Amino acid sequence: MKITSAEFVKSAIEERDWPRDALPEIAFLGRSNVGKSSLINSLLGVRGLARTSSTPGRTQMLNFFIINNRFRFVDLPGYGFARVPQKIRETWGEMVTAYLANRASLVLSIQIVDSRHEPTKQDMELHEWLVHYGKPHFTVATKSDKLSQNELRKSVERAKAALDGEVLSYSAVSGRGRDEVWRRIGRAITEQ
Repeated sequence: MKITSAEFVKSAIEERDWPRDALPEIAFLGRSNVGKSSLINSLLGVRGLARTSSTPGRTQMLNFFIINNRFRFVDLPGYGFARVPQKIRETWGEMVTAYLANRASLVLSIQIVDSRHEPTKQDMELHEWLVHYGKPHFTVATKSDKLSQNELRKSVERAKAALDGEVLSYSAVSGRGRDEVWRRIGRAITEQ
């Protein structure tokens, strides 16, 4: 897909503050520090649009980006080991669940796992939730450039088994997997 424009729209917690038009949305989900923002920046070919950090828990709200004035990417807060107070983590869970369960314009969720690690219990719970509620989704294993080909193959196979489904490997550095991710996003937008 050719990207002609990509811009940050807003950050929001409350549903009343989310964009109100009916543009299709693609959500990026995963544990803290798994590479959600790096994946977004890599797909768009724009450095720094989605803020990245080596500190877990940097994304604390839903971040909306408009792409080509036709659809939106939504960067969701990560789950897991973020170094933020428990009360804020609980708010994130409520916010994310409300978004995933109720957002009519959500056409695709991209679950992100780190190819260097086995999927966590929370990764498996998220996957089961998406399947149970019939939410269109697929899984991407990021940071694939940090593993040898053999290590990556084994890691993806373990992730497929744990998540009971297909897992695409992706590298924000080399662009590995970029075309396939865009093909699936394009299909979800077209089929909405």
